[in-house]
Amino acid sequence: MNFQLDLNLFEDKIEFFEAESIKNLEEKIQAQIEINKAIMLQVHSVSHEMYVSEEGRRFYSAVVHFKAKK
Repeated sequence: MNFQLDLNLFEDKIEFFEAESIKNLEEKIQAQIEINKAIMLQVHSVSHEMYVSEEGRRFYSAVVHFKAKK
């Protein structure tokens, strides 16, 4: 049996995050950045939005694009 491991499994990875506070959103993103460093991915871009519901509650979301380190 021949076993071969491809070390470049991911070249691009896009992840979505949401939270009820900007601080929690930042913490979630930072935790995932640390995890993705282990698989040699770094942040390429970040896009974020805030939504206010009819009840006045705020929701924060972000899309983070990770790319392989070169």
